[in-house]
Amino acid sequence: MHKMIQALALMVAFSSSLLVADAEPQTGNVIFFHPDGAGVNHWNAARIHTVGPDGELNWDKLPAIGVYTGHMADRLTATSHGGATVHSRGVKVQADSFGLNGTETITAASGVPQSIAQEALAAGKAVALVQTGHIGEPGTAVFLSASEQRSDVDNIARQVIEAGAQVILGGGEKYLLPDGVEGRHGLGERTDGTNLITLAESLGYTVVYTREELLGLDLNQTRKVLGVFAHNHTFNANATGINLANDLPPYNPDAPTVAEMTAVALSLVSQDPDGFFVVVEEEATDNFPNDRNAAGALEALARADQAFGIMLDFVNARSDTLLITAADSDAGGLQVVSVEEESPYVHGLFGPETTLFTAPKDDRGVALPFAIGFVADGGDVSGGILVRGAGFNRELITPLMDNTDVYKVMHTTLFGTSFKD
Repeated sequence: MHKMIQALALMVAFSSSLLVADAEPQTGNVIFFHPDGAGVNHWNAARIHTVGPDGELNWDKLPAIGVYTGHMADRLTATSHGGATVHSRGVKVQADSFGLNGTETITAASGVPQSIAQEALAAGKAVALVQTGHIGEPGTAVFLSASEQRSDVDNIARQVIEAGAQVILGGGEKYLLPDGVEGRHGLGERTDGTNLITLAESLGYTVVYTREELLGLDLNQTRKVLGVFAHNHTFNANATGINLANDLPPYNPDAPTVAEMTAVALSLVSQDPDGFFVVVEEEATDNFPNDRNAAGALEALARADQAFGIMLDFVNARSDTLLITAADSDAGGLQVVSVEEESPYVHGLFGPETTLFTAPKDDRGVALPFAIGFVADGGDVSGGILVRGAGFNRELITPLMDNTDVYKVMHTTLFGTSFKD
């Protein structure tokens, strides 16, 4: 797996280096990565588990940093759909909002009734949505759709397919096929009779269903790609005991990782001479902690960090692309707990009261045990969230960043907009 990730990183870095402009750009491209639910405490756990307490994650290498304040118009803790609406449109909305303010249409901070991704498409830029969850997950879908109900995934999925993005990668085949129609991963569940995969093919998309098919694409010949890698999510976000009882791995082994999807997406959209906007979400960093699945959460964070490696290689190879990242809340209130033996109060490798995790050796050569505790009971809290970034315009990330500022930094980078407080 690691050799494949390294090879993809080299491929992306090489292809992007061929496109660097001679002069420093006034505007540039944007990669927005949303590791959902991942706060500072999650990244601390990821560091301890992946590289050891004295190691360094790819996330640690991002040079720009600001504290994120993510309150909504009507509550202090964000929802996934409300937070994504703010990120995509730059204005405070009610927590129960999916591309709208509650049920009311909104004007974005730029002054147009569109999301930043819709503006990018209208300007001729390539757009990619990369998602480990299903196609209607708000962290990506809100950028190309709006709905009065987050649960209306049939409508949301259709909007995403019809919006015109060059790359759409994720799960959710059940939302793309009519009820009862057999797909590659299971039966469709749409109630309107529409086959969105057939529609996508008519719109010029090459459709792929597995890691092998995605990585086998001829990227010089592929113009638009729809990846459908699971019936629902590409992961199995259940409590640890449920996955063990049903012999379910944390992730679908035939689905590409978020790093692999990101590498392909960047290789495709970076061929557009008018620039690009990419939105990436690792959804499982939110779902596993909220299901109190410690092993799944640590796996999701490790995969998200691999994606950061791909993105950093990309932006470091060229002078015209911003990488910016933020979550919108803290999933499960995850904490690292130092314990010496199994405890009913914390989660180990197989759930509560089970085998402890062991960190890689520290600089003294000592491998220390730990467990994971969850403060929140199956939900998100405000937590400690950071905005971080690298590459072009990273200096726009300031020490204190409101959630609306994430949009403003991205919009300024894409379009040269000047926002006044």
